Amino acid sequence: MSKAGIQLYRFSSVRGVALIIVLWVLVLITITVGSFSVSARTENLQARQLLDGSRARYAAEAGIAIAVLNLRNPDIANRWVPDGRTYQLQFESAKLEISITDERGKLDLNVVDELTLANLLVASGVDEDRVSPIVGAILDWRDPDDAVRIDGAEADEYASADLPYGPRNAPFAILDELQQVLGMDYELYRKLEPALTVYSRRRTIEPAFAPYEALMVLPGMTAEIAEDFINERQNRDNTGDNTLLMPDGSAAAMKGIGPTQSMRIKATMPSGIWEQLELTISMSPGAQQQAFRIMRWKEGVWKS
Repeated sequence: MSKAGIQLYRFSSVRGVALIIVLWVLVLITITVGSFSVSARTENLQARQLLDGSRARYAAEAGIAIAVLNLRNPDIANRWVPDGRTYQLQFESAKLEISITDERGKLDLNVVDELTLANLLVASGVDEDRVSPIVGAILDWRDPDDAVRIDGAEADEYASADLPYGPRNAPFAILDELQQVLGMDYELYRKLEPALTVYSRRRTIEPAFAPYEALMVLPGMTAEIAEDFINERQNRDNTGDNTLLMPDGSAAAMKGIGPTQSMRIKATMPSGIWEQLELTISMSPGAQQQAFRIMRWKEGVWKS
């Protein structure tokens, strides 16, 4: 090969190597730019989700004040009814769903009697052989003595179950405490929770506000009757005669607003991001006092 041919070959080789290097550089730049683009998009989505989550949270908290305001509306026709019905409204960019239940419609865990407790467990699907031990354990938890009831549970029974605690031997301080009672499990607790309270201090319930689970303990009540009763109740407003008849012929009428209310509030943003609150509040009777006080608070819980 001539000298000129060799030089031409070398030059072509160099150009080929340079082209490969340039191609690799372009590939690396493309990968880098692509990675940066994906990272930037991901961070933007995360920031948007965080922002919408914060907005939903504050909208849900605003729903508490909105609910209290509407419960105290001087216009009776437009006053909200705390019987579990859901009110929907728009608050800025968030859609609010607010459900309120007067605690007078629930069974007070600290005063409810043995038979009613048993009826509640049966209505919740508890096997017959579990009913008596759970009822006994609940009663032993709240009574002040160490005497064991038939099928009950005091300190020795909790120790035998390898539990590091015993019964309170005092009234339930909060409803969640029920989960610690011997024989109780979380699944059963969630079934019982809608029917129970520790704030009403009443031996009877107000059917006009009672949730389905609490209605089921009433004499002559069936699932069909309870559902029909709730549907008819929630189709009525605060005007006219709101008296409804119970299966035993007694009347159930709305009797004002109780001092303690439970709420479920869900705030949903246009993006689909939402925040949920479950709480119980005590409303102050005087205008000069605090509008309400939080008694119980849960986040991220929603039951249809």
